[in-house]
Amino acid sequence: MADLNHVTLIGRLTRDAELKYTANGQAVCKFSIAVNRRKKNGDQWEDEANFFDIVVWGRQGESLQSYLVKGKMIGVDGELKQDRWQQDGQNRSKVEIIANYIQLLGGGGGGSGSYGGNSGSSSGGERNTPAPSSDNSGDNHSSQDSFADDIPF
Repeated sequence: MADLNHVTLIGRLTRDAELKYTANGQAVCKFSIAVNRRKKNGDQWEDEANFFDIVVWGRQGESLQSYLVKGKMIGVDGELKQDRWQQDGQNRSKVEIIANYIQLLGGGGGGSGSYGGNSGSSSGGERNTPAPSSDNSGDNHSSQDSFADDIPF
């Protein structure tokens, strides 16, 4: 069986995203999210927050940075990456999520849209929804009326 490294999370940003550039000009956008978890402690339910550091590389990070503000709810799809180093003779490590796909969900202002893929392209924004017809013939809404009447409750 092959190894698998995949994570999907939905949470709220704990701070505004920071956009920086590496020495070779590659954009890197970093932020963290809080994901709440409910657990039962005796007879009481308690909320427990878990915090995750997220990294978005390239054009995707550049285009998303202005939308990633504290309190915004987002969905993240990506993979885990562990960095290891030594500091003052102590072995240290940190796990980050490298985002491949980000969905802006709501809350914290702004609209919703999805951003992702290897190319860093974005989609979303305005949705083209058909305008209601001004034709007053009974055919336009007769199927909707009959549907509402067929509901047994």
